[in-house]
Amino acid sequence: MDALKISLSGLDVEWRRLEIIANNLANMNSTRTENGEPFHPMRLVSGPAQSFGATLAASGARHDAAGAQVTGVEQTPDGLRRVYEPNHPHADAEGFVTYPNVDHAGEMALMIKTSRAYEANLAAFQIAQDMYGRALDMGRQS
Repeated sequence: MDALKISLSGLDVEWRRLEIIANNLANMNSTRTENGEPFHPMRLVSGPAQSFGATLAASGARHDAAGAQVTGVEQTPDGLRRVYEPNHPHADAEGFVTYPNVDHAGEMALMIKTSRAYEANLAAFQIAQDMYGRALDMGRQS
């Protein structure tokens, strides 16, 4: 059932990425978080659960599927922008308000890309499930 485990790990990673993107979009005009700090846009960092070298070393031997994993969530490097709004209640002494530097179009493009990756993992999961079911049916017939 390695194919199912791999697809499930991909589904989990892409779902978490969608949550981070949605949080960035929801807070793109937030000037403060609950702790009083400006909101910082985040990015999900993911990668293989097992290194390529470890996979090669295990070739020939039976090993569990590794799949993908979330390795962390990081702030984007250009996370904040300052806008001159002297009448805003959160303006500093110079009249600037700090907003998260969220690129709406970029976030939407990343959301589409992520949802396509999610759909691809879901399709692979369904195909693997069908293949395992057909193999069981063939075993019952013989």
